[in-house]
Amino acid sequence: MKQDSPLPAPGAPLQHYISGAPFDLQSVEAMTPEQSKVFQASQLRLMWWKFRKHRLALISGIFLAVLYSGILICEFLAPYNLHSRNMDYIYAPPQHVHLFHNGEFVGPFVYGRQMTLDMDTLKRNYIENHDVQRLRFFCQGDTYRFWGLIAGDRHFVCPAENGQLFLAGTDRLGRDVLSRMIYGARISLTIGLVGISFSFLLGIVIGGLAGYHGGIFDLIVQRIIEVLQSIPSIPLWLALAAIMPITWSPILIYFGITVILGLLDWTGLARAVRSKLLALREEDYVLAAQLMGAGSSRIIRRHLIPGFMSHLIATATLSIPGMILGETALSFLGLGLRAPITSWGILLTEARSVSVIAFYPWLLLPMLPVILVIMAFNFLGDGLRDAADPYK
Repeated sequence: MKQDSPLPAPGAPLQHYISGAPFDLQSVEAMTPEQSKVFQASQLRLMWWKFRKHRLALISGIFLAVLYSGILICEFLAPYNLHSRNMDYIYAPPQHVHLFHNGEFVGPFVYGRQMTLDMDTLKRNYIENHDVQRLRFFCQGDTYRFWGLIAGDRHFVCPAENGQLFLAGTDRLGRDVLSRMIYGARISLTIGLVGISFSFLLGIVIGGLAGYHGGIFDLIVQRIIEVLQSIPSIPLWLALAAIMPITWSPILIYFGITVILGLLDWTGLARAVRSKLLALREEDYVLAAQLMGAGSSRIIRRHLIPGFMSHLIATATLSIPGMILGETALSFLGLGLRAPITSWGILLTEARSVSVIAFYPWLLLPMLPVILVIMAFNFLGDGLRDAADPYK
């Protein structure tokens, strides 16, 4: 068989055909404008293009962004102050907003009510009259202290002068349920973010070290995780929550609940990080980083964790609603946050009695934002997980 070129002598360098000239994007003639746009896009831009195609995830992200923006100004959004009581309207059912009265456009308004007491069942009955009470917007109402610092009295919507506005009804003390739900969102939504930050710190650090180094440290970490995961969640919640002294301030109790939820949630993430690092630490680029003198923390932070960022994003978006449910469950059982702090779980304690649910079902309305937020985080997690792999 005739060879086109002779073989190189033993020990001689092999010839190669790699051009040393710099690569010019404009020289790729076969590339269309659309392909060139994708080829030159950054990683974040590719993720955004992929994410916005997931309509449900995009809507969920907007919904959560609106909620988290609203907790910054909940005093302004709530029609009443958190502790305002309307003793003449105890257990008042939700009112409906109307636009037309007797065929004429009046604008947003509610009808007035008269209360009668059923002497047989001692149930309060509210009957609507034809008293039109127009709603006021950007108005003066109950006084409050914005974030506990600045005094104010401006509200987005207020009842008419000497009128009532209970869009979600009132509780046993005549407090507006909608206003308390808006205030409670500040605690219920932020406890998930603070808790997941604490959980991620433990999970990534402990799981990363166990997966990268292995050995006795990995063995000890795995046994600790197995012990923690073998304990039922609710009894462990009850035991840890019972440790907190009743003399603690509401702020200390808030951070105590956050730490408890973070301590219970890091085990699953630590195992996921460990399993990923066990596979990725054998890659060639990890060996190259080690030969160049990179330390363990830098290799884990800059080279290994970005390799499974999509999994971390999905885990975070699924862990946040789990922590919200955990706080709601603890508060509902009376072992979580305590008054005067208000959360969705504390509001649901008003509906622990079957008789209360039968007569006043609107007290279950704080369960609605919990369900919507959990569904939104799940949809958002699906979209972010897919977007984290834009080349897939």
